[in-house]
Amino acid sequence: MVGRLRVFGDIFVTRTLPSMSRGVDFKNEPVQNMNRFISDYTLGNGEMEKQILVTRHEKAGTQWTEIILNRPDKGNAINMEMLDDLSDISSELKRDRAVRAVVLRARGRFFCTGGDIEAWGNLTPHDMGRDWILRGIEIFEQIANLPQPVIATINGHALGGGLELVMAADLRVAVQQAKFGNPEAKLGMIPGWMGTTRLAEMIGPARARHILLTATPITAQQAYEWGLITAMAEDEEGLDRQVSVWLNALLANGPSAMALIKGLLSQVHRDLRAHHAAAVAQAAGTEDCKEGVRAFIEKRSPIYRNR
Repeated sequence: MVGRLRVFGDIFVTRTLPSMSRGVDFKNEPVQNMNRFISDYTLGNGEMEKQILVTRHEKAGTQWTEIILNRPDKGNAINMEMLDDLSDISSELKRDRAVRAVVLRARGRFFCTGGDIEAWGNLTPHDMGRDWILRGIEIFEQIANLPQPVIATINGHALGGGLELVMAADLRVAVQQAKFGNPEAKLGMIPGWMGTTRLAEMIGPARARHILLTATPITAQQAYEWGLITAMAEDEEGLDRQVSVWLNALLANGPSAMALIKGLLSQVHRDLRAHHAAAVAQAAGTEDCKEGVRAFIEKRSPIYRNR
């Protein structure tokens, strides 16, 4: 859940769902050429560039949607407005039976550097648990529980809340240079959006302990070997090729069958939202967390006193 550009970052979103049906036509466009549409699609009508882009595509007569994190100057970190709009986007996608797959990607050096520290650093423990943690858990669960398969295309580091967002996807491909981690403990905090339990479910408790307790990122190679990502690519062109392969497979499958499979697999995931929010609120109320946040903002090493 961590943010800012030093190691982490910052995301936004504007309400772009009406533009999903504005008649933009990408029929039969190869996946690797899609990026050339972005600037015209977002800026062609004179509007300000949006901080999350939502585009609809058609491949071999079947539709899929792309969600692009678009705040590269802030490392694509997450704030309150982004959470609200991700909720709107996922609610719309859940109802849209024409969309058969969702691709999540980002612009810039980072995939997502976590939760914006300016969004949560000054919240009271009560507000943190209610407005930031439970809200974020609910929205990431919405993404994970979409009936469509979700592909995370990871072009750079995924840290804190960025890694939690990655883990909400069904398939994950990353460039070799990407790193993955939960650095929250360095701030005297813990992952907020179910990252602790999701990580343990995905790669096992022993490896989750390594990532969470050392608060040190792992490489894409390690992430691949541990099962955190399901494919690796040399560069962004390689990412697009892998996404194209997966889309060919997913769009040929029965959508109802895939939704049922996802529903069955989701039963493995225990509902610990309230417990998790309480733990985060407890961490946020410690003097160590306040010191960690101050030290991060002041760009110095924290002095923890175990209080």
